[in-house]
Amino acid sequence: MNSDKNTNSTPRLRFPGFTGEWEKKKLSDIFDRITDRNVEDIKNVLTISAQYGLVSQLDFFKKSVAASDVTGYYLLHKGDFAYNKSRSLGRPVGAIKPLKMYDKGVVSTLYICFRCKNPNEVDFWEQYFDAGIFDKEIMTIAQEGARIHGLLNVPINDFFGLAVLTPKPAEQEKISECLSAVDAMIAVQEKKVDSLKERKRGLMQQLFPLPGETDPLLRFPGFTGEWVKKKLANAATSFSGGTPKSSEPRYYGGTIPFIRSGEIHSTETALFITEEGLNNSSAKLVNKGDLLYALYGATSGDVAISKINGAINQAILCIRSKEINSCFLCNYLERIKETVTSRYLQGGQGNLSSDIIMSLTIPLPSLAEQEKIAMCLSEMETLITAESVRMEALKSHKRGLVQQLFPQSIK
Repeated sequence: MNSDKNTNSTPRLRFPGFTGEWEKKKLSDIFDRITDRNVEDIKNVLTISAQYGLVSQLDFFKKSVAASDVTGYYLLHKGDFAYNKSRSLGRPVGAIKPLKMYDKGVVSTLYICFRCKNPNEVDFWEQYFDAGIFDKEIMTIAQEGARIHGLLNVPINDFFGLAVLTPKPAEQEKISECLSAVDAMIAVQEKKVDSLKERKRGLMQQLFPLPGETDPLLRFPGFTGEWVKKKLANAATSFSGGTPKSSEPRYYGGTIPFIRSGEIHSTETALFITEEGLNNSSAKLVNKGDLLYALYGATSGDVAISKINGAINQAILCIRSKEINSCFLCNYLERIKETVTSRYLQGGQGNLSSDIIMSLTIPLPSLAEQEKIAMCLSEMETLITAESVRMEALKSHKRGLVQQLFPQSIK
């Protein structure tokens, strides 16, 4: 690859033999709008996932959230694009994705749909939209604060009048081939991680007793006898924390990591508090190795062994026990997460409480058998972590390539 002097209409990095500025065009020069209706009454209703693209609602939500009559929905064919104007993770103005997984599908008319005039360019434009350059253009026409049903107000005509930058077809093909190859490596790595996670789930199914049973399906040599069921409150102690007043700046910016429910798996926190903040609030200190259980919010039911010393707020329950191995308990609570949340969180909403968690009945073998099970599952988790790190490295590599293979602004 060659490193060119970067201008607003040229990338920093180019393949040999390609020079000159990319051509500025309107979106309508490249694409035709799709308004074809679902007269075939196709039932494959699609939704846009920033991670997976256009996927079936049944696959993504495990149910259909569409209207019972979808004959008025837009009909898409493989290779067609759809723009979901709703904010998603990493996409403040929504996501644009092509249909790749199915031959046909239908989407809500709230989406903006369009088709490449040249079908050979689909892969390039998929990468272009993923690169985020076009997001900056959308922001110029999205009416601030104007949201309809949680969607950005993006006028159709203004949308198709937005500018894009395009190189010659041969350079398009080279870029899409390069990035698609990296995508393929990421997909292989994701499958490896998912396979290891599935293997761990399978082990957990065998190493812990099934509901209503007192013995697991699989035991390590030398261990016999029934497991004993105990209410967690009778075998462990627990406490939650609190949050220093946000109106007191002196309580923040200190050296104590302030762990929130979405950070219980992490080695870092976004906030730090001071000793004064700790002493003048209900925040409580936890130690590396403590078991942390998320009670509130989107992460309700998540459980982890703390990787750091820090302070917790009221959304986290710290559980300590001399009778139960923390890693054993963490894995057991992870295994029954769906059972707990489906029972106590109505429609996935609401909060758990320390009373709910500490009232759970836990099947317990001897401490020695707990440690053996914990060691086995920890080794599996170490493998998952190592492969996940490799996957993130590939994603980081792609992000770096994208920053160099596409111009980062349009002037």
